[in-house]
Amino acid sequence: MTWTAVLVLAAGTYLLRLAGLVLRERMPLSPRTERLLDLGATALLVALLATAALTQDGGFAGWARTGGVAVGAVAAWRRVPFVLVVVLAAATTAGLRLLGVP
Repeated sequence: MTWTAVLVLAAGTYLLRLAGLVLRERMPLSPRTERLLDLGATALLVALLATAALTQDGGFAGWARTGGVAVGAVAAWRRVPFVLVVVLAAATTAGLRLLGVP
């Protein structure tokens, strides 16, 4: 990919995001549409999490990573501080791998 393409895509992304901020007040949305936009963002984040947690190189990442992500998710749900969430997830994954879980 050339630098010109990278710069054009970066500028387009910036302008698209800026348009959302500028046009927000000029283009009112119905409460249903706003709710769907919120749900869409949530679904996108969940899909990204699931893909990162469960796959590696196009295949299943193994139970150790999945277990670590599950422990991290429960810790985050219980409102544990973020640093501790990361440490718990990493320690769980490392422990499971140490025990021979793929």
